[in-house]
Amino acid sequence: MRLGWTKTKYSVSYYVQKTIYVDGKNKSLVVRRLGSEKYIRDTYGVVDAKAWAKEQVRLMNEAEKEDSASFNIELCAGTDLALDAQRCFNGGYLFLQQVYYELGLDRICAMIRTRHGFSYNLNSILSRLVYTRILYPASKLSSYKDSGRFIEQPDFELHQIYRALSVLAEESDYIQARLFRNTMAIQERRTEVIYYDCTNFYFEIEEAEDDKQFGVSKENRPLPIVEMGLFMDRDGIPLAFCINPGNESEQLSLIPLEKKLMEKFDMSQFIVCTDAGLSSNTNRYFNSYGKADATRDFITTQSVKKLKAHLKKWALAPEGWLLSGSDGRTTYNVNELDEAECLDRIYYKSRWIKEKVEVTIDGQSRKVELEQQLIVTYSIKYRNYLRSIRNRQVERARKAMAAGAKAVERKRQNDPKRFIKVNHATKDGDVAEQAACYIDEDAIAKEEQYDGFYAVCTSLEDGPEPIIKVNQRRWEIEECFRIMKSEFQARPVYLKLQDRIVAHFITCFISLIVYRYLERKLDNRYTVGQIIDTLQEMNFLKYEGKGYQPTYTRTELTDALHEAFGFCTSKEIVPIRKMKKICADTKRQRE
Repeated sequence: MRLGWTKTKYSVSYYVQKTIYVDGKNKSLVVRRLGSEKYIRDTYGVVDAKAWAKEQVRLMNEAEKEDSASFNIELCAGTDLALDAQRCFNGGYLFLQQVYYELGLDRICAMIRTRHGFSYNLNSILSRLVYTRILYPASKLSSYKDSGRFIEQPDFELHQIYRALSVLAEESDYIQARLFRNTMAIQERRTEVIYYDCTNFYFEIEEAEDDKQFGVSKENRPLPIVEMGLFMDRDGIPLAFCINPGNESEQLSLIPLEKKLMEKFDMSQFIVCTDAGLSSNTNRYFNSYGKADATRDFITTQSVKKLKAHLKKWALAPEGWLLSGSDGRTTYNVNELDEAECLDRIYYKSRWIKEKVEVTIDGQSRKVELEQQLIVTYSIKYRNYLRSIRNRQVERARKAMAAGAKAVERKRQNDPKRFIKVNHATKDGDVAEQAACYIDEDAIAKEEQYDGFYAVCTSLEDGPEPIIKVNQRRWEIEECFRIMKSEFQARPVYLKLQDRIVAHFITCFISLIVYRYLERKLDNRYTVGQIIDTLQEMNFLKYEGKGYQPTYTRTELTDALHEAFGFCTSKEIVPIRKMKKICADTKRQRE
């Protein structure tokens, strides 16, 4: 390659060109346009634009020569391996590293280090905790050992990780707020609608202490738990989280975390979308009063079963339904729908309700007036889905009876034994010597009347259809929890000290954000299992003084990763110098 230029009356423009052989003739091909002298001086801060352009040509020629370099590797069957010499390294973390640095987490660590004045490398520790949480989730000791798998080796000791955990816990709110601002600099966050949900994480300990308390476990485990509340934006990227004692009601966690968003994230206009478990009257009222100076609203799932009698009668009435996507003039009777023709259609009805409710504001209980729109939808597909689940549960209940099982007094919502009824009396009303068990058909019929119906309440004055669409995306926050619990193995938690527990969850939180942005770079075309498995398998065999030989299988996904991140390791061998440049480039701040 060589330098070329074109001159005009007022400027000189430089470009890189090379000679190629086409149809028996030599032709010049422009490889890269470097720009005019003024552009080069202004953009790159150089005085001599031509000298800078020549240097670019030299660097490109060196890179081209390196890319086409050949290596002779001699191996001898009689030569022993060097003792304790590591030869295999993972390079899949480089994609995570590029996202990590694009999010400015290194700058966040630098600011924390300045405030606290410690000497160890917090950025190196946090980044390795994040990479290993995604690729090799395990204990902090295992994370320290697994960080040695990476091409770039750790520069910290195990005891420094535990010291860093206390600092990360203390700076948890700062990290969340600063990370939000950093992500806003990359791309505008869609926070006009934010989703909130709670889950819990269990500890394999016998006694409760601090926030580790006995509560209602999502996994039905008789172990102490802590509760996590998580806010997510409209694109499925986490915003903020909180950790609360496991014996507290999850409904109490929403308002404090929401206030943190308003105070530390400078957010004032948003719609909070939650499920039925978080839809207390206090939470609804908090996001609907004071509209003159605060533009907050709510969308929340509403249990049809728990509606007042007159509202339930209206919601379940077969007539007066509108078809989603239609002009809204024709009403339908859902009992008269043709199942084959209307299987994928959604019907809805809505009305405004105003009632006096009891709420708790600043610790004080009082009666207030709450006005909200009730929207009910009906779908044949949803009806069939619920019935298929119930039929399988009834079959399990029959098998349980055949095995001698009886109904349980306190039944979980989806426990098949709720359909088993026990009769302790004879036909004459006497106490039976042996209780009789049978399927409770009345309980089945009672549940069937709600099949296909789904309700939400909102303070918004919008039409039902956009509100329904917003509510349908709540599945993404459930997916966030599933990724943390399954792929990131955030449970059970083995840490004991409170600050280290918080640090564990801030690490999981950051890991989830890093993963979500990596997923977006791939246009959400691959599953979490496919992505993580591929990154885990992207290993290299190092030949000292020569380069890194990929041992992974090149696939469509590895090609997509390289295309999205702007570097490629799918070569027969990656020279040492080239790999160092790739590692350095993944840490470069991008505008």
